[in-house]
Amino acid sequence: MKRLTHYLKLAVYLPFVLLFAGAGSLFAQTTVGAPAEDTLQEVEILNATKLLTFKTIDDSTKLTIISGDVKLKQGNTLFYCDSCVINNRTNIFEAWGKNGKVHVNDSDTTHIYSSHLRYLMKTKQAWLDGGVRMTDGKATLTTPDLEYDMETNIGIYRNGGKVVNKKTVLTSQEGWYYADMKDVYFKKNVILNDPAYKIVTDSLLYNSELQTTRFISETTITDSSGRIIKTKEGYYNQQTGKAEFGQRPTIIDGNTEIKANRVAVDDSSGISVAEGNAVIVDKKNETTIIAGIIYRNKKTDAILATRKPLMIIKQDNDSIYITADTLFSARLTDLYRSKNYIVTDTISNDTMQVSVSDPNEKVKDTLAVNDMAKDTIAVVLPDETENNIKDSTDADTPEKAARLLAARPSLPGNGRDSAVVHTKKGVRTIAINEKDSTNRYFEAYRNVRIFNDSLQAVCDSMFYSFQDSVFRLYDDPVVWAKESQITGDTIHLFTKNKKADKIEAYDNSFLVNRLDDQAFNQIKSTRMDGYFVNGNIDSVRAKGLAECIYYIQDEDSAYTGVNQSKSDIMDIYFRNKELYKVVFRSSVTGTLWPIRQKGPSEMRLPNFRWLDERRPKTRLEMYE
Repeated sequence: MKRLTHYLKLAVYLPFVLLFAGAGSLFAQTTVGAPAEDTLQEVEILNATKLLTFKTIDDSTKLTIISGDVKLKQGNTLFYCDSCVINNRTNIFEAWGKNGKVHVNDSDTTHIYSSHLRYLMKTKQAWLDGGVRMTDGKATLTTPDLEYDMETNIGIYRNGGKVVNKKTVLTSQEGWYYADMKDVYFKKNVILNDPAYKIVTDSLLYNSELQTTRFISETTITDSSGRIIKTKEGYYNQQTGKAEFGQRPTIIDGNTEIKANRVAVDDSSGISVAEGNAVIVDKKNETTIIAGIIYRNKKTDAILATRKPLMIIKQDNDSIYITADTLFSARLTDLYRSKNYIVTDTISNDTMQVSVSDPNEKVKDTLAVNDMAKDTIAVVLPDETENNIKDSTDADTPEKAARLLAARPSLPGNGRDSAVVHTKKGVRTIAINEKDSTNRYFEAYRNVRIFNDSLQAVCDSMFYSFQDSVFRLYDDPVVWAKESQITGDTIHLFTKNKKADKIEAYDNSFLVNRLDDQAFNQIKSTRMDGYFVNGNIDSVRAKGLAECIYYIQDEDSAYTGVNQSKSDIMDIYFRNKELYKVVFRSSVTGTLWPIRQKGPSEMRLPNFRWLDERRPKTRLEMYE
């Protein structure tokens, strides 16, 4: 008992004993002004309750053996263990503790636990093994073994490790932990699992304090919604939900695929920005948008493209190319939920109560919904006639254009889920399936150009609905089909199976059919309806103050005369893509001029224009 009391007293005064013992000093005393390489900060023994022994190995090597709740200190670092051995020659001590009882407390910010520790007192480097666990209060690392530098506060593991930060779990084969910056560099077979996403990569950086992940090699990210992001560079902040990806990442979100030089994402708002040769592909509707910059709202599935945007509607042999200053695309159901079109869609038994949101409208009605699908909504539209269709003449901004283009003709029925379920004077009601691929539209603003091999068009602004496959062209629209040109105040181009099927030109409609550089067949009327066969114009009906000038040719295609006539209604027929005949239906007046009496320059109807210089000539031109 007296001997044990003696050892405990030695433990208390050990720093002083070791400094002045005649057997030699285990610790070199720190001297002010001495070179750094010649100094060694003391390791103090603060506690040892069981045993303290000294063992001499040779003349230069002496060991100090301590056990029982050992507590050591060097600078701002505390060491706890069951037992340890200190070597005065090598300036190394080793510590042991069962079940992770070796504990290193570095400046009270980093705590490391293990079963064994080997520590170099001069360089302050530690090697730990046996169920190593390290924490900075934010994240916890577990690994079989760890190398930790107390000077630089850098920890390294090479045999597999796992970091847990709240609900985020990250594993890798190797890792470098920078305690001062709260950064961890993970390498080889890196997998990060979070309730919101999963990351698989070869290397990445993770900051436990900011909860920010940086991608520095080829990385695949899969979030809880099934969205897949492939990138080589970027970051993601878990706290803000903001991310940025570089080196041309790919984002696959359901049927939508996005590529760009740089993509920024804000999960809290759902907004993403793709910049630099941006490409967005809608596989469901087989459309592609290419632009300098593309904005997308994941929550509403709306897309805005600027900086020379190009939209491609895929077809087997003749895709449609569309360019404009700005392209915008969104869901039809969102468009018709806006101010003038919002409806209530509470279903009770077999009826749906529908009301128009405009306070000036008092229309209320009950609609049968027996034939409506579960996800179908009823949409109430203002009544329109073909003579009051809105254009976009004053749409000098996308916002104004959106308002002007909001008044659309009602969408025709197309099967069970989109049938017109009710019609009443003053309103039109249609049903749209929210989950259907046709629940989509796109708009183009300023300098709109359309090209495919059989048909081209230009206008100021355009609206296209996938529900009815109609291109609505506004503000000085022009449509060309081979050698024919159609103009009007507003033009509707109907497509079927993605090919031109019908064209409607409203107010000041004008058809020009070029024969050569000087001679043109011409038809002018209030309204024109044209029909296509296999993508080529087949016939046109002109009605309302119709006028025409057309050349008569013999069997050898020589001009023999010019017909100048007027009629309430005219039918024009084409053969081999050229004007074949004109049929006058009522109230016909006119003159047949011999070809020698009238020169081509004299035969022009009022407001005649041949606008070939505005016509897109090739698809490559659309990429410029």
